[in-house]
Amino acid sequence: MVEYKELFYFFTWRDVKVKYKQTALGFLWAILQPLIMMVIFTFFIGKAMNVPSDGMEYPLFAFSGLILWTVFASGLTNAGNSMVSNAQIIKKIYFPRLIIPISSILVSVFDFIIAFLVFILLILYYDQSVFIGQAFIFWPLGLLVTVIATFGPGCLLAALNVKYRDFRYVIPFVVQALLFLTPVIYPVSIISNPILKYLLALNPMNAAITLFRIPLTESAPDMMTLWISLASGVLFFFFGLAYFRKTEMYFADLA
Repeated sequence: MVEYKELFYFFTWRDVKVKYKQTALGFLWAILQPLIMMVIFTFFIGKAMNVPSDGMEYPLFAFSGLILWTVFASGLTNAGNSMVSNAQIIKKIYFPRLIIPISSILVSVFDFIIAFLVFILLILYYDQSVFIGQAFIFWPLGLLVTVIATFGPGCLLAALNVKYRDFRYVIPFVVQALLFLTPVIYPVSIISNPILKYLLALNPMNAAITLFRIPLTESAPDMMTLWISLASGVLFFFFGLAYFRKTEMYFADLA
């Protein structure tokens, strides 16, 4: 795959340019989407329902989850549709098909980098204490876990979408449903039912967001749910990759 690094750059930069082409605000959309969602959740969830936020101001709590969630949601959607979107290229030339879904996810990482600057500004605005040593470890680790959590399901959906076009309708529904099954707008600590807590821990984004918030809070994470979520992400990663590899030889015929 290393010898195809120019293709990684080509597909990633092409998708970035296509995403923001002919938009008045351009890269600002990478900031506005999580920022607007943060405002909505702050008023209707944080204030109206008085949801706890692990010792952080609720807007900062919500935004810290939303910037990772945006990587997952956007990456999963783009990767899931990537093979069908690039059908003409797949039919004409050979290259490792895995480059396409990976590039789709990297576009979401590009958006994260822009939104992360706003995250830092929010930390300064709310005068939030940050454990600097932990931040250098857990912020990159949270992003890495997010990419892993996106890659497996993204590859799986990309392969399934080639054969069963119904998945183009399934993907948006799955993304919307998972938002409320992920501790983006509420902390895991409010769930008292142990069975429900462990079921929600099967969501690999649970671990990503928990790790990302560690430098901002003094409360220790639930290690059992954290390990379950990490294991789930690794299993999805290898299962999605294996299914993609198994079916990619047929992509040129089915796309």
